[in-house]
Amino acid sequence: MKAGFFQFSPTFGNKKENFDNVRHAVRAASLDLLVLPEFFATGYQFVSKDEVAALAESVPDGETTRFLVTLSQEKGIYIVAGLPEKDSDTFYNSAVLTGPDGFIGCYRKTHLFFEENLFFAPGDTGFQVWDTPIGKIGIMICFDWFFPESARTLALNGAEVIAHPSNLVLPYCPQSMPVRCLENRVYAVTANRIGTEQRKEGEPLTFIGQSQITSPKAEILVRAGADEEILITADIDLSLSRDKRLNQFNDLFKDRKTAYYRT
Repeated sequence: MKAGFFQFSPTFGNKKENFDNVRHAVRAASLDLLVLPEFFATGYQFVSKDEVAALAESVPDGETTRFLVTLSQEKGIYIVAGLPEKDSDTFYNSAVLTGPDGFIGCYRKTHLFFEENLFFAPGDTGFQVWDTPIGKIGIMICFDWFFPESARTLALNGAEVIAHPSNLVLPYCPQSMPVRCLENRVYAVTANRIGTEQRKEGEPLTFIGQSQITSPKAEILVRAGADEEILITADIDLSLSRDKRLNQFNDLFKDRKTAYYRT
């Protein structure tokens, strides 16, 4: 599989401009799986519930999911991308998976970060994995990575690659994802954004970039800079994700002693 991410700075509230930026970035790209940042089409820093309501969309019939489906079909690729989802009067920080045959699934972020808690409900989908023609794809969103159970659950559910749409502002994730991938023997594609948002009084949110693709052997295959707009791809060998053996005596999952783990 050839996987990639597009790291850029979304313009807050301007979905068309952000759609056009993504479409332009992938026009000549050759890849199987594209991961876009969390809230790639809207920007991140909401200041009111009314603003969330104005920009959030239903899934799968909202304009952002329709855009992603169209792009998947035009390019013959699978896409994972984050968006604010509206379900009746409830809002979720969500990500959708689309492919050449259309909409595939939606994940709602489990672990909300900082002021997301003011506007969004914790996700209720659980950590899901979709078996696609290019591989078994799981999704977690940004701050989910901080909880080892997120990636572990996806791996136990069969994920071969974890798509990780993000809007990272804390510095820890780029150096930590090799451990997440090593301890689960799984690939991860972390698609972060760049730029700064300061739409209210207080400290600005400065996004750290450094999107990366990480291997089951804890290798950082590719990493973007802290402030560059760029699409990067890497070839990944999913057979490495399927093999949980460390040596002839140890198997990462078969050796687990769940009777002694506290949940």
